[in-house]
Amino acid sequence: MPKFFKSLNPYTQEIVGEYMEASAVQLEVKLEWAEIAQREWAARSFAERASCFEQLAQYLREHKAELALLMTEEMGKILPESLGEIEKCAGQCTYYAQHAEALLQDEAIPTDATYYSGVSYEPIGIILAIMPWNFPFWQVFRYGVPALMAGNVTLLKHAPNVFGCALAIETAFRAAGFPEGVFQALIADVDAVQGLVADDRVGMVTLTGSERAGASVAALAGSHLKKSVLELGGSDALIVLPDADLDKAAAAAVQSRMMNAGQVCIAAKRFWCIRT
Repeated sequence: MPKFFKSLNPYTQEIVGEYMEASAVQLEVKLEWAEIAQREWAARSFAERASCFEQLAQYLREHKAELALLMTEEMGKILPESLGEIEKCAGQCTYYAQHAEALLQDEAIPTDATYYSGVSYEPIGIILAIMPWNFPFWQVFRYGVPALMAGNVTLLKHAPNVFGCALAIETAFRAAGFPEGVFQALIADVDAVQGLVADDRVGMVTLTGSERAGASVAALAGSHLKKSVLELGGSDALIVLPDADLDKAAAAAVQSRMMNAGQVCIAAKRFWCIRT
């Protein structure tokens, strides 16, 4: 029997969307598309890739209201913060469209050798991304935009409660003119991740999540000699020194802990007030 995922509005508990898990055959098709798309995408010039991202930025701004509303309904953050997140993603697209070519230029390294020494940036291939639900759009764009501008393609395994956002992002990439297979959202559970990480066609994996999930993914990627980039949890301190303005410190503490519905990995979680 196929498995279904439900996305619930955390405020009303109403169902926002229902999504059927992709079958093994469907996942294989997505991998094949990604492999084909990566070769074609990497062959494009920086200017061609940049044009797609400029169109993506435009799409995000034109559809900001509906995308932000979906984010609020699925994740629970207040609408102004959702609108700001979409705008931040659009700015990310524009920045890398303008600067990626310069950032990825070959670099000659002076050495005593008689031959050329340098650094060259080449695409890795297919990047598998496992992303959290607290910033449903920004977490994806933060890794995805620079990775794709460098000639890679990506498979996104998003958190199940924001699968609607994942599919909306895929729709945005298609609408902006990206080739089929460059960006694909996977409706899959954690069980499918093991097979994807192990697949020879996947070049690297990136995860933002818990330390437990990071340890598991890092071990699996390491066993297959694949690169991994992990952003894991923490317990951040907020220290109020004796000479601080207490009113400002209190306001900053509340904002730091409660912004984004309290779901920020770097939010202040341990509060210390040092007295003389």
